Amino acid sequence: MNEVAIIDSGGANIASLLCAFQRLQTKAILTTDADVIQSADRVLLPGVGAARDAMNRLTNAGLVEVIRNLTQPVLGICLGMQLLCERSEEEDIECLGVIPGTANKLPSSTSDPVPNMGWCATEVVSDHRILQDIRDRSYFYYIHSYALPVSEFTIATAIHSEPFSAIISKDNFVATQFHPERSSIAGSVLLANFLSDKQ
Repeated sequence: MNEVAIIDSGGANIASLLCAFQRLQTKAILTTDADVIQSADRVLLPGVGAARDAMNRLTNAGLVEVIRNLTQPVLGICLGMQLLCERSEEEDIECLGVIPGTANKLPSSTSDPVPNMGWCATEVVSDHRILQDIRDRSYFYYIHSYALPVSEFTIATAIHSEPFSAIISKDNFVATQFHPERSSIAGSVLLANFLSDKQ
C-alpha cells in the first residue's frame, strides 16, 4: 500500500478521516489533482453537506469523468455514497451515475426524526471483503437526511422508519452511508479491510 487519495469534495469530516488512516499507519492525501487520484492505490470519496455543492465542486475540478473511470478500489462515505448514484432527490441533482439508484429523503416521524443521527445496527445481507471480521448487526455512526433504497447492489442495511442501504457495492466501488472513521472498532476494521491487498 503506497497511498490513499481522499478526494476533496468539501465537508467537515476530513480531519477525522486523515486521523483514522494515520492510526492505520497509512499515508492519505487530500486532493483534487486528477493525476494523484488516478495513480493512488485506493481512493476515497467522502462528503458532508449538500449534494449540489459537492457535485459542483467535483465538476469545477474536472473530476466527474475521472471518478467514473477509476479502476482501483474506491470507497464512498456518507454524501460520497450518494454522489456515486445516479441522482439525489435533494434539489433533484444529477450525480456520478456509477451505481444505479436515487438518494431519497428519509421519511420523518416523531419517533424517527430527520436527520438520522447516531449509532444504528447494521445488518449484513451479502458477503463482501469490506465486511470481513465485522459481526452482523455491528453498530456504526450515521448522520444523514437522504439514503439509497435497498437494491441488488446493497450488501448491508440499516433501519430508519424503513430499511435503507447502509453499504453498497458495484465492481471496484464500495460505499457506506455511515462514517467508518467515527465508528470505533468496527469502523476501523472496515477501513483496514478497504486497505487490504486482498481486495
